[in-house]
Order: sequence, then C-alpha cells, then structure tokens
Amino acid sequence: MNNLFKNKLASIPSFVKIPVAVFIIILLLGMLGYAFILFGGRLVVDEENLILDASTTIETKDGEIIGTLYHENRRPIAIEEIPEHVLQAFVAIEDKRFYDHAGVDFRSVVRAVYRDVIAMGKVEGASTITQQVAKNLFLYNDKTWMRKTKEVMASIYLERNFSKNSLLELYVNSIYFGHGVYGIEAASQEYFSKSASELTISEGALLAGIVKAPNGYSPIKHPGKALERRNLVLQAMEEAEMLTTENRLQEQGKTIGLNIQESKEKPWIDSYMDLVMKEAAELHQLSIDEMKRGGYRIIVNIDETIQQIAYEQFQNEQYFPGNTNGVEGAYVMMNHSTGEIVAAIAGRDYSLGDLNRITVKRQPGSTIKPIAVYGPAMMQEQYHAYSLIPDQLIDHNGYKATNADGKYDGIVSIYEAIMQSKNTSAVWLLDQIGISYAKDYLEKMNISIPDDGLALSLGGLREGITPLEMMEAYSSFVNHGKTVTSSTISRIYDNDQELIYQMSKQETEVFSPQVAWDMTQILASTVQDGTATSGYYPNALAGKTGTTQHPYVNGNKDAWFVGYTPEYVSALWMGYDVSDKDHYLTGGSNYPTELTKQILSKVDNRKSLTKQFKIPENVRELPKPIKLPQIANIEAEITFGGLSLVKGKLTWTGSDDDRVVYRVYKDTPGVDERVGEVTGESEFFVNNIQLLQSDSYYVVPYDPLTMLEGDRSEKVELAFNRKEKLGEF
Repeated sequence: MNNLFKNKLASIPSFVKIPVAVFIIILLLGMLGYAFILFGGRLVVDEENLILDASTTIETKDGEIIGTLYHENRRPIAIEEIPEHVLQAFVAIEDKRFYDHAGVDFRSVVRAVYRDVIAMGKVEGASTITQQVAKNLFLYNDKTWMRKTKEVMASIYLERNFSKNSLLELYVNSIYFGHGVYGIEAASQEYFSKSASELTISEGALLAGIVKAPNGYSPIKHPGKALERRNLVLQAMEEAEMLTTENRLQEQGKTIGLNIQESKEKPWIDSYMDLVMKEAAELHQLSIDEMKRGGYRIIVNIDETIQQIAYEQFQNEQYFPGNTNGVEGAYVMMNHSTGEIVAAIAGRDYSLGDLNRITVKRQPGSTIKPIAVYGPAMMQEQYHAYSLIPDQLIDHNGYKATNADGKYDGIVSIYEAIMQSKNTSAVWLLDQIGISYAKDYLEKMNISIPDDGLALSLGGLREGITPLEMMEAYSSFVNHGKTVTSSTISRIYDNDQELIYQMSKQETEVFSPQVAWDMTQILASTVQDGTATSGYYPNALAGKTGTTQHPYVNGNKDAWFVGYTPEYVSALWMGYDVSDKDHYLTGGSNYPTELTKQILSKVDNRKSLTKQFKIPENVRELPKPIKLPQIANIEAEITFGGLSLVKGKLTWTGSDDDRVVYRVYKDTPGVDERVGEVTGESEFFVNNIQLLQSDSYYVVPYDPLTMLEGDRSEKVELAFNRKEKLGEF
C-alpha cells in the first residue's frame, strides 16, 4: 500500500508538486499566524495595566480639595455615570463601527493601507477604540508594523474577554486630554469645573475632539481650533444618526463655554499635607506610590482658618530672635475633645519634601516639668499643689541645678515652683519620686526616652521630644487626665468610594481628673502671673514655657511654649535646625509664648474662643495662691465695755485677700504666746487686760494653704492709760 502511494506521488509532475507544497506551507503558516494573532494577545496584554492609575485627593470636611497626589492626574468614573450623548461623541469621531467590529475594523484597515500606499508612507491610522486602549495601555506610541501587529493581537484579546462597555469605560478613563489631565472626569473638572456626569452635548463633543491632538486642540491655548474640532464632532454625531440636524445646529451655535477655576496658591497647606502623608504611610500602610496610583479620598481634620493664621504669623520676623538668619519654628494644634489636628506648621517657609520639624525631637526644657515631675508627683498622696518642697542649691550625688534667675526662696509650694519654673525644686522632687516612676508616666503619654538622670526633670535629654508628642502629652491636663492621640486624617475612602477608615477618639488615662484640674489651674496662673506672662491673650489659656541653654555660647538653643485653651492644645518650638557656635537664639521662651498668644488672638477674632476654663464634675476647686502681706500701721488701744470691762484693741493694715489668717502673739519670756487669730480681718480684741501691767503684741500673717507664716509686724505696747509703738521687732 505504501509502495502504491509512493508510486502515485512519484507520477505527479514536479511542476505541480512545488506549487502544492508552497500552498500547503502558506496555508499552515497562515493558520499558525491566525492562531498566534487570535490567541497571542495574552502575551501582549498585561492585565495589571488595565487597573488605571488614579489620583488621590486630600479634602477638607467641607469637600474642598486641598491637595492631589498622582502619577497621572486621573479620576476614574463608571460608564454608568457618563451621559449617553457624551459617549456617543467619542464613538462618532473615533470609531463609528465600535459596536460592530471585533476589535479591528478591517474596512478602515483597507482604507488606511490604500492611502499609505498612495502616499508611499505611513500617513493614516485605522485604530479602533479598542486598539487605542491597547496602544495606550500596553504599547509604545510609535508607528511600526510590529507595533501594529501587537496592537491587533491585544485588541482581539480584549474584545474576546471584555464587554464593549468595559472597553469604552477603559478608553474614556485612560486617554490624555492635555494640560496634565487623564480621563474624562479629570478633563471635565479641568475645563468645565464639574463632573463628567453633568456634561452637555456640546461639552462632551469638545472633549471628544481634543483627544486626537490634545496640544493642538487645547481649548485654553487654541480656542478657535478647539471650536472647529468640536463642531466636526457634532457633525459626525449627526452622520451617525446620534443627533438630528436641528440638534446639531443648536449645539454648534453654542460658545466654547469653558469654566476654568483658577487655583489659588496656598503655601500654608504644604506642612499639613506632609503630616497627612506621613500618617497615611505609618498608620494606614499607604505609601506615597500607592496614594499616587490608588485613587483614594482622604478627608482631613484641617481648619483652614487656623492653619492660614498660624502660617502668616510665622512669617513675622520679630517673633524669631537669632544671631543670624534662619531661625526656624514648628507649631501644631489639635482639638483635644476629638484628637483632630487642626493646624500644623512644619517650618517658616516649608515646601513638600523639606524637614518636617513637627516630628523632629528637641530638648523640651522646662515644658517637661508638668508631665514628668509635678503631674506624677501629685498622683502620690503626700504631694499636692500646696505641698512645700525645697528651693535651694543641693548636691544630688554630683548633680547640681541652679535657677535661671539665680534666686532661691528656701522653701516653696509645688504651685509656686511650677509658676516660677524653679529648677532646684523640680530636680529635688524627681529625686524623691524616682526616675523610673516618672518615666512610667511618660510611657503612658507615648513618650519613650533613654535618659536615666536627674537632668530629665529640666528637659536635658539626649534625644528629646517632638512638638507633636508634647502637644499630646499636655492634652492629658485639659482632657480630665487622659491623653488624646492626635490625627490629621478623619476618613479614608478607596477607589470604589468604600469607607476603609473612620477616625475615632483614642484616649489613655494618665492622671486623675483632680490632678489634671489642679495642673490646669496652676498653668493658667503661670500664664497670668508666672513665667508665661509675655504677650496678650484675653481668654482662658494655661501653659508652660521652656528654654534650653546653648552648649557652645552664651545664648539659647531651644525655646518652647506648650499650652491649651478649653478648645485646643498646642506646642510651639523655635530654634535653628543645626545649633553650633554660629547659630544661637538671642531670646528665650517669651517669644514662642507671645507668638502662641498672637495666633490665638487672631483665631479668637474669627471664632470667639472660651473666656475661662470650666471645672469638671466631681473635682474640687483649687484655690489661688495666697500672697502674704507685709503688715503695716499696727496700733493698740484700751477700750471699755462688754463682758470684759477693759479690753485691748489691735488694728493694722493687711491684705485685700480675706483668706489671710492673722495670728496675734504676746511677747513673753522664752516662747511667745499666741493669744488668738482672725481671718480676713484687720483688728483683734485682747481680753483680761491687767490695769497696772504693760504687754507687747505683734501680728503675723498666716497662709492656710501652705501653712506658712509670713513676716512679723512691729511690736506695739498695750497698757492702761498708755499706748505707744516700740521699735520694729
């Protein structure tokens, strides 16, 4: 049988064999080529590229976009949201047979090849919408036959695996519209300041016309050409029976109708934006690259009024004292009742990418005393606001502290030590309560420091604390003893507008409500009468100053004010980024104190901040300190009447504070006798006067809060029929 077949094959003339063989080979190659084109699209199509990059917007709670992050400025929109007449405009001008072909329009291909042959070059494309999608997403934009082959392969693959609506949605969302915008939604916002869902027929036709040559048909640069192109699109829509002649004429009679919103420069936003991006990366695992492609909506807690006020005040050179230019600063403020960061200034002339000083560790100086020493101490039963502690030079195993003013009172109350920022008292008290005990409280405030020395009490730290951490720590005093975790981000929505994060208030209990309220009262007095009196602010404010000495010269390195109102808590630092012998502050903490008060005053003009702190429920009011008077004009006389026919009467000039107790002493051999006391009065009656005896008396003011006596008055002699002053005791 085989021999028979071979014989018959051998009998076929060779001039017939060769064409048959060639035909078979061509047929096989054609079948292979067709199969390759039909099924090889998978090799060209990278489905990862079908997920379009989308801009992430950073928005206020009022819906204002204050920042956009993107690789390509695009806002994807679902095809269901785009009006039918807009989609028709793109189909009419770009691919009339879009709904009929399978990815490649062979009629158009034949026409294009014919014109290329006539022109002896590549002059006309024949790309369908599907091919344009393939070219834009998977191929280089060059005019080669190999690229065209890949384009056809990808197009056929796309048509076999995706619906026409899906492909059209990809198309209108991927194409470039000029001026840095991609996709129809971003283009609509750019040129008409509205969503693509609201585009009219003429507006949709204008955008469809731009696509062929975004720069040449730019309605901003070339409005005349754009208008002609729009009218051509409307004509194509009529020819495709998408518009009646009357509709086409009406639409062509309209002006170009651009509505471009001029974006105002807001340099004060950059600091806040940087903090948002840091928070998104650290807490929500959204890298910058992911935000530039992921199409998130990030709703932030910024108060633009406060942010702008703080930025503008930071431009005032008078608040930043230094021996040379370049004094920097950082400021952060939050609403303590929610944890929302309402303002953040990362530097005086901050631009994205610069050093964000809000998150840089600095030596806090005396601002650390309330959170690391006095607050923790007052949590112990033996210490309270009017507990007496030393104020004197003491050697603590080789560590000595001195007061900034060089004055020492010997003994002071904790209240007074905080108000006057007594260094010696803070060091002594930290030594008593223990460094580890104090650091436990700092840990509760999310502040970790490696330091284990008494210098901690004065803010002399190796690494320091950031303004952000100081702000959160002080929130414990105004928030009934609980620190509040701060946040710039209120909500995050993904590209499908699904809520993926919702901020909630996070608190950590640190101090008791009583200690927190007592500290608020003390720090309010510090602003009114202590170290933080610089500047003017008419409403409720509590806070603490801090200054650190420069290590190389007679100047300052850091200056702080950390404080709070009933609404907000803030921290303000100023200094040089690098402190060396050529860079030092020529002023101290009065500058950040004045600047903070100026910012608050400007805010108060816009928002009417609260006049005074309101005492929380279930806490006791902390009385103001008593200032003991120097008693003057003491006199004595004999009076008659009453049960005791003869009495002595002492009078004096004391204090207007009716809480002062006046103790009356009789001068006696050995220990003087206390014969009585009165509270808030300036006279005292001595009973049982001996008619023939003369006695001397004096008055001493007494503080019932600290249980300390003040200076004695002069002595006066009390005798029947005789009255005179004896000299000063």
